[in-house]
Amino acid sequence: MEQLLQQIEEYRKEIESIVPNGADALEAYRIKFLGTKGILKGLFTEMKNVPADKKKEFGLVLNEFKQLAESKYETWKSQAGKSDKAEPSKQDLTLPADPVPLGSRHPISLMRNNIIEIFQRLGFAVAEGPEIEDDWHNFTALNLPEHHPARDMQDTFYIHKNPDWLLRTHTSNIQIREMEKGKLPLRIICPGRVYRNETISARSHCFFHQLEGLYIDENVSFADLKQTLYYFVQEMYGTDVRIRFRPSYFPFTEPSAEMDINCQICGGKGCNVCKHTGWVEILGCGMVHPNVLRNCNIDPEKYTGFAFGMGIERPAMLKYGINDIRLFSENDIRFLKQFTSAI
Repeated sequence: MEQLLQQIEEYRKEIESIVPNGADALEAYRIKFLGTKGILKGLFTEMKNVPADKKKEFGLVLNEFKQLAESKYETWKSQAGKSDKAEPSKQDLTLPADPVPLGSRHPISLMRNNIIEIFQRLGFAVAEGPEIEDDWHNFTALNLPEHHPARDMQDTFYIHKNPDWLLRTHTSNIQIREMEKGKLPLRIICPGRVYRNETISARSHCFFHQLEGLYIDENVSFADLKQTLYYFVQEMYGTDVRIRFRPSYFPFTEPSAEMDINCQICGGKGCNVCKHTGWVEILGCGMVHPNVLRNCNIDPEKYTGFAFGMGIERPAMLKYGINDIRLFSENDIRFLKQFTSAI
């Protein structure tokens, strides 16, 4: 007890002898006496070691010391503030402000927003869903029952502790969830990130972005699908772009097709991106399979619909002349700065 009282008296004399000189000295005082690891905090911690019959006496002394330390700090702090205001000549208000560099959106975000804007002109609404999905919404409801060979087309990341859950391989899971709501007609686009266990190269990655579209109504035809996609491609790449449809297979659409455009990087002459063919596939599409409609409690005798899906990276590569998909996820500031003016 005597040692503590003697320490407090010494600290009191030290405080009274301090002459603060500038903001750094003021901050050093605060840290030493009032900080979370400061002298005042340590003295309050010692309260538990004081005998019970002396706690009241020690508490009074300690509270007086606390008030002294805090009042001195507040006084010096207010004096320092007045001093700064009293000397405006130190601040040259005519100097230009520090330059603030203009930020930029990621090229994937630019492309995603551009695609969404085009389809919103056609009346499509944006829908979103979970990236961790169950087997039903990612596969089974899409006419891909267990052991279906088409599941091998998508190398899936399964959740180890529960194999019924996985990282979605496409944003078609959002379409299923929206169809299950039963609100028809339905016209949506579903942007999002998807995951596939693929080898990373200049053309493919283990995660990428997709945007899928779905239109369900009475008397929807393949002609409606083609006209919708023609409009999208011409709005995105210009009216001079060349387009072709090729028959294809997807278990959730019938008939199915893939849509190609002439390579925008080499002008159709042949390069690594188009594999020297002059053509680049940009999306898959088709009429929604009747089994998919039945799985979502929609009558295929009354309603028909079309669906399409595209990666966002590949159109971005064609739009901005990028020849390596890995650049999108490397966060190289030199690469990203190029899109500042594209906002």
